[in-house]
Amino acid sequence: MSGMKAVVAVDSFKGSLTSIEAGNAVKRGILSACPDADVTVLPLADGGEGTIDSIAPFICGITKTISVSDPLGRPIEASYIIDSVSKSAYIEMAKAAGLTLLKEDERDPYLTTTYGVGELMKDAIDNGAEKLVICIGGSATNDGGAGMLQALGAKLTDKEGNEIRQGAIGLKDLYKADLSGLICKDIKIIAASDVTNPLCGPDGASFVYGPQKGASQKACEEMDGWLKNYAVLTGFDPYEKGTGAAGGMSFALKNILGAELMSGAKIVMDITGAEDLIRDCDIVITGEGRIDSQTLNGKAPFMVMQAGVKYGKPVIGICGITGEGYEECLKSGFAKIVPLIHPVMETSKATISVEETVERLFFSGK
Repeated sequence: MSGMKAVVAVDSFKGSLTSIEAGNAVKRGILSACPDADVTVLPLADGGEGTIDSIAPFICGITKTISVSDPLGRPIEASYIIDSVSKSAYIEMAKAAGLTLLKEDERDPYLTTTYGVGELMKDAIDNGAEKLVICIGGSATNDGGAGMLQALGAKLTDKEGNEIRQGAIGLKDLYKADLSGLICKDIKIIAASDVTNPLCGPDGASFVYGPQKGASQKACEEMDGWLKNYAVLTGFDPYEKGTGAAGGMSFALKNILGAELMSGAKIVMDITGAEDLIRDCDIVITGEGRIDSQTLNGKAPFMVMQAGVKYGKPVIGICGITGEGYEECLKSGFAKIVPLIHPVMETSKATISVEETVERLFFSGK
């Protein structure tokens, strides 16, 4: 394998390694076994937390930090990237409305709001952005994007004409939606998401994602009903595929703001030029913390694998552990799937484990 050209595009190992940390560990493992290899490490993400940070080096823009509302309405410093040449802004929902911004006992989708995301969008528009790329994973919210719309000028009111409360609880009282004041009517918006769930129903935002955000079964039932009323009131289908991402944020972005929903992984791959590099390499290494049947549902490593197969390149999947159905990934195009020798959570130990696993893999492949 002398002079081998390898492309490494590994998603984060949640709770252990960022995409770049994992990718660099893979690179060190390859070089330990093949010192003359040419290894390119690319970030990989699906639109969730960490996406903007991972693509920042590939975007010609500046990072702007402002004070916005956090998921519970408290002030927080949040940043986004704006490119004055292309007039594009890149915004990560998790920086203003992310689940990781809250302590576990603070999680409550009745109260959590997307208002801060709207504030980031408004600031970008005020600073000349004509295109917004919004990464909408990792949210703490289930308000259907209502808070975001309010920050952008929508009037969502109850029967008495008062603005509804922040959070999903506000949708309980929603009676009228006046969208005439929205400030982003001529703005191109792309929403980065790999979630295909509808807004409502048993596979919808409330029932599938509500519990991890702190919702009880009763709360999930109530919020599902409120979101359905919200959708009907604004004139849209509550069961449309893909509108349940990020607690219904994708519903508001797509239907009310006219956003295009795109795969977050594809957006990241396009920005980093991954496909061109894969076309010209000898081997591709991708992966994530767990590879199982869910990996095939458009997740980031699956997108990398598809690009590798397109150009006839062997694709190896590295993961912390394999899960049920991982064999289906092998049938779909992965040449090998390799779990870590020592699957651990601690960052320093996980780094060493990735290096050792990859080094052993490439030594045995010589």
